[in-house]
Amino acid sequence: MDLGTSAPSVGQYDGRSVVELLADARAEVRARQASQVREWLIISAWADHHVLDTEEGAATLRDGWLDTGVPIAGPGAPLVSEFALMELIATLGRSPDGGRNYVGQVIECTWRLPRLHAAVLAGEVETWRAQRIADLTRSLSEEAAEYVDRQLDAAVGGVGWAQLERLVAEAVLRFDPERAEAERQEATDHRHFDVGDIDETGHVHVSGRMDAADGHDLKEAITRRATLLRRLGDDFSLDVRRARAAAELARQDLSLDLLFADPGTGEVVATAPGRRVILDVHVTDSTLTGDNPARPLRGGRHARPRNAGQGVAAGAAHHRGRPAGGRPGLLRAGGLLHIPDRHRQRVQLRDHTCRFPGCTRRSTRCDLDHAIEHDRGGPTCPCNRVPLCRRHHRAKTFSLWRYVTVQPGHYLWLSPHGRHFHVGPRGTRALDPPRRPDPDDHPPDDTA
Repeated sequence: MDLGTSAPSVGQYDGRSVVELLADARAEVRARQASQVREWLIISAWADHHVLDTEEGAATLRDGWLDTGVPIAGPGAPLVSEFALMELIATLGRSPDGGRNYVGQVIECTWRLPRLHAAVLAGEVETWRAQRIADLTRSLSEEAAEYVDRQLDAAVGGVGWAQLERLVAEAVLRFDPERAEAERQEATDHRHFDVGDIDETGHVHVSGRMDAADGHDLKEAITRRATLLRRLGDDFSLDVRRARAAAELARQDLSLDLLFADPGTGEVVATAPGRRVILDVHVTDSTLTGDNPARPLRGGRHARPRNAGQGVAAGAAHHRGRPAGGRPGLLRAGGLLHIPDRHRQRVQLRDHTCRFPGCTRRSTRCDLDHAIEHDRGGPTCPCNRVPLCRRHHRAKTFSLWRYVTVQPGHYLWLSPHGRHFHVGPRGTRALDPPRRPDPDDHPPDDTA
């Protein structure tokens, strides 16, 4: 990290009293707040240079396989260029999703909450507090946002978060009653049950939203089983026993031989699938010598031998191992643009996320881009395929963003204004100083 011409050291504060150190700390807080305000002003000035008149090519807050089309700020705020925003976010050193949200918060405050913005510039409101307020008002109409801004300006002694949420709800009800009713209807059936990804310790996070009656029944069933486990000699804590009880409920379902038969003929048409475990083994020259570092498996997490053994021992109906390493470029598809599953898996195991600077979208949800375009002779093989999410694939195809593959898993990106970024297994690193962009460089007319 570049800390300037003279890097700070602990020794420079030797001999200073506690009172002096506290004064220094307060001075640093004020300097940081002033720096954040200046960054806001820079972002606002940058936005003035990249305002679009139409929604085509405008930056949006969220995207997936299909762009949701939600602007980064609310109605009445300017639309800014999507591809230009990517360069600003990379320069700020933020992730693509977090950067879009941050710039949208600044634009929201600057254009739709002028009183709050003035308070930030005057040092009366911290930037982080204003950003949280912007998150709440971004979806409001212009009239509702102006109402919230006016009420906040008139508030004496500040507004707590609970009161602020009630204020936003009141604004929605006052200025957009149809939306308020739609939100009420949506909230009546917004149920879900999610099991998260496996973490580095071999555990998952479970969350959900259920009907009150269903939630009560599930709670009672888990509590009864946790109590029974204690009587049977389980010495773990209550929380652990409740987690184990929930797993036993699921495992009881797995143990059933469920058959789905045609009601007319009685012919079995389907069976309930059991647990399936696939272990991707990275085989390299150093594997057998013990020098090979742990490689994260699909999903970006490390699998420990004990966790893999638990998956098989706990009742996996199918399990198999397969090699996931090997030299790049050995698998080809005969020059075809179609990507075989084995190629896609090889690329996803090499590059776990989108390879655009700072992007963390999983490679399993990305397009596979040709590093060397297919129509220029680039082969359709893992050595020439790079995962890029849909948003950044478009940026590489239709804007001045460019990259080259330095070596497998390492990519050098060039932004439209000549800034370099290295993307590799350890993340993104900005390379300074930037070079002047080539005036003859221009985006291609066709896609890669």
